[in-house]
Amino acid sequence: MKNDIMSYFEKDRFAAFVGLKLVEVKPGYAKVKMEITDKHLNAVNIVQGGVIFTLADFAFEAASNSYGEVSLGINANISYFQPPKGKILIAEAKEISANKKIASYNVDIYGEDKELIARFTGMVYRKKDKLNLD
Repeated sequence: MKNDIMSYFEKDRFAAFVGLKLVEVKPGYAKVKMEITDKHLNAVNIVQGGVIFTLADFAFEAASNSYGEVSLGINANISYFQPPKGKILIAEAKEISANKKIASYNVDIYGEDKELIARFTGMVYRKKDKLNLD
């Protein structure tokens, strides 16, 4: 199912548009990479906060849907600690708790030197529907 999930998320048009690449996914976990380009910078010449949120949200989406069941975000929060210094960002999503209907995740966003840039927390509602992996 791992390859099916990877292929499923490669169809995410917005993630592709922004430049996100799903590196790894397994039950309750996902890792996403992004190369920072000029289009990701804001007027102060640092990565726009919404770009970092989008990176974290995509990792959250992949990790929470990694079981093959439709999981929809119902809450999300992000704290920014410092601007990235390099050209690469990595988001690593990990499941913290889960039951049949609700699951919680932490997503840490790192720069290329492993410095912690931001932390995203999110909660999903798990539906009974299965992902369409065809």
